[in-house]
Amino acid sequence: MKQMPPAARFLGYAGLLPQLACLAAAWFGPPEWRWSALAIGWAYAALILSFLGGMWWGLAAGSPDSGRRAPNWLWVASIAPSLLALGTYIPWVFGAQWPGPSLIALGAAIILSLLVDMRLVTVRPVWWLSLRLPLSLGLGAATILLGMAA
Repeated sequence: MKQMPPAARFLGYAGLLPQLACLAAAWFGPPEWRWSALAIGWAYAALILSFLGGMWWGLAAGSPDSGRRAPNWLWVASIAPSLLALGTYIPWVFGAQWPGPSLIALGAAIILSLLVDMRLVTVRPVWWLSLRLPLSLGLGAATILLGMAA
């Protein structure tokens, strides 16, 4: 943890606050806040999942052209989060049950994103997992709990 830039740690953990606020509003706030909390929580989780894909793309693009270059699977993994996030929006567009199942799917995807992070050994900073692990577990769990409030 000492090698981790302090700004990365502070801003990373601060990134949990919007979802925790939505979770608190949905579970404990007045009834008129519930729908907004669910919708904002869905949008935030979809945005962060897409952001993770962007980070992976950036790591792949920034890797050296020789020696420890990014594996080919990483390019595919980089676009998957945005497509999955978009897919969780489709039920709402067609009037199906939303956002509960979509929030649960997003939360699970955020937690499962750790599988990609663990395989990035050739292109990630040494401190990467010490930040990604608590953030992915925290945001994923908060998003699943938010989905359970739907």
